[in-house]
Amino acid sequence: MDTFALILTVGVALFFTYTNGFHDSANAIATSVSTRALTPRAALAMAAVMNLAGAFLGSGVAKTVSEGLIETPEGSKGMGILFAALIGAIVWNLITWYFGLPSSSSHALFGGMVGAALAGGTTVYWHGVVDKIVIPMFVSPVVGLIAGYLVMTAILWMFRRANPHKAKRGFRIAQTVSAAGMALGHGLQDAQKTMGIVVMALVIADVEDYGDPIPVWVKIACALMLSLGTYAGGWRIMRTLGRKIIELDPPQGFAAETTGASIMFGSAFIFHAPISTTHVITSAIMGVGATKRVNAVRWGVAKNIVLGWFITMPAAALMAAACFGIVHLVAL
Repeated sequence: MDTFALILTVGVALFFTYTNGFHDSANAIATSVSTRALTPRAALAMAAVMNLAGAFLGSGVAKTVSEGLIETPEGSKGMGILFAALIGAIVWNLITWYFGLPSSSSHALFGGMVGAALAGGTTVYWHGVVDKIVIPMFVSPVVGLIAGYLVMTAILWMFRRANPHKAKRGFRIAQTVSAAGMALGHGLQDAQKTMGIVVMALVIADVEDYGDPIPVWVKIACALMLSLGTYAGGWRIMRTLGRKIIELDPPQGFAAETTGASIMFGSAFIFHAPISTTHVITSAIMGVGATKRVNAVRWGVAKNIVLGWFITMPAAALMAAACFGIVHLVAL
C-alpha cells in the first residue's frame, strides 16, 4: 500500500474535521452569543475545549461510520474511495459555509461515502444507511422541535412568578453550562465521525486490523483539529442560527441548548447513531421559539435551512462520485 496515499487521505480527513469545526461551531454557541450569555471569543474557546473532551467520551459513532455504512474497500482503489468521499464532503461544507447555510457536515460525509462507494463499485450497506443515517435524519429534528417546545413550556410554567430580570440573569449564567453541554455533545458526535474514516484508511493500508480499538493518536488528532476549527469560528452560520430564525432570550437559549445536548448524548450512547448537531439545535430553536407564538419563528429562513438538509447527502454524493472519477483517471 502506498504510504503517501495513506498520509494524504488521513491529512484530508483531518482537514475535513477542521472544516467541520468552523462549520459547526455555530451549533454549540450561537444561542449563547446571541443572548449575550457569552462573548464570541469566550464561547469559541469554551466550545473548543469541550469538543476536545467530548471526543474521548466514547467510540460507538466511530464504529458505525467505519464498519456500518459501506464495505471496507481494499487496496489503492479503497483509498481513492475514501479520498473522494472526503473531498466531496469538504467541497459541500465550504459551499454551504460561504452561503451561511447551517447544513450538516455529518450528512455531507455520509453522502460522500455513499457516492464514492457507488462510483468505485464498493458495497453500500443500505440497511445501515437507512437505520443509522436516514431514519435519525428525519426523527432527530422532529424530536428536537417537540422537546424544545416542551422544555421551554416547562421553564415558562416553573418560572411564571419569578422576577423577569432576575430569571434572565440566572439563565444567562445557566447558559454557560448548557452551551458547554452542546459543545461536549458535538465533540462526542463529530470527532468520532472522522475517527471512523481514519480507522478505515488504516485498515485499508494494513496498519490496523478490522475491529481493532481506535488508536489514541487518532483520537487526539481528530479532537484537536475539530477544536482548532471550532476556535476559527463560523460567523456566517452563527448569524443565521442565532438571529435569523428567531431573536432568543437567555431562557430560550438555555432550553434550546439543553434539548440539543440531551438528544446528542442519547443518540451517541444508546443508539450509536451519528446524528447531525445542526439538525438538532436548529429544530430545538424552532420548537423553543414557537412557545412565544408560532409566527415568532421566521419560517421562511427555517424552510431554506430544511431544504439545505435534504439536498446535502445527494449533493455531496454527486461531488464525491465525480471526484472518484477524476482520481480513477489520474491515479488508479
